[in-house]
Amino acid sequence: MEELCGSGGGWTRIGYLDTSDATQSCPGNLATLTYQGVRYCRRPGSKGSCSSVSFWPNGINYTQICGRITAFQYGNTDANHPQVDLDSIYVDGISITRGSPRKHVWTLMSALFDNILYGVDICPCYVGSTVAKQSFIGDDYYCESGNPDSYYQSGVMYPNDPLWDGKQCTPLESPCCTNPNLPWFHKTLPNSTSDFIEMRLCGDEAPYAEDTPISFYEIYIK
Repeated sequence: MEELCGSGGGWTRIGYLDTSDATQSCPGNLATLTYQGVRYCRRPGSKGSCSSVSFWPNGINYTQICGRITAFQYGNTDANHPQVDLDSIYVDGISITRGSPRKHVWTLMSALFDNILYGVDICPCYVGSTVAKQSFIGDDYYCESGNPDSYYQSGVMYPNDPLWDGKQCTPLESPCCTNPNLPWFHKTLPNSTSDFIEMRLCGDEAPYAEDTPISFYEIYIK
């Protein structure tokens, strides 16, 4: 495998999805969403939840994880919920963990607006933000909003601004878009492991009110 995440080659891909490929189905218990004629994968059901997809290293020991996820804001996502622990719905967005019990790898947050500071529904990295984040997150997170308006609507998706890609960042979002690895996340572990990796799509409200549907991901280890 070619160089990824500024850390050379030798990577093994353990997870991949491209919803533009009609032969691929939404993995795990994720549901299909068709929005403006384009297919996505989202949380199922009618209440707050986290929906999980697991990636197995098949006996490979690894010390690094590199991946990218293309997802979009749907409705009134609220970014982080700092009073909640790792095993609960602590984020409106995507949680990447490894093993059981879960160990944090990366958090991908979807905030409410990209152009105004609005209560606590904002990114911790926004200019002027005082929103807290859990200690287990540290600096291992990305946060962005796809909503360019000053109002929000349930049931509306923002497909023109993919999240966590380092592009179309407003001045408010600019500190969130400085990681040179974007759109990739990269985690180096303290020790070698063969833990499975779990991706959870999370939201503390029903999917029709808020969600982060995905269209693409690829996850690598080495």
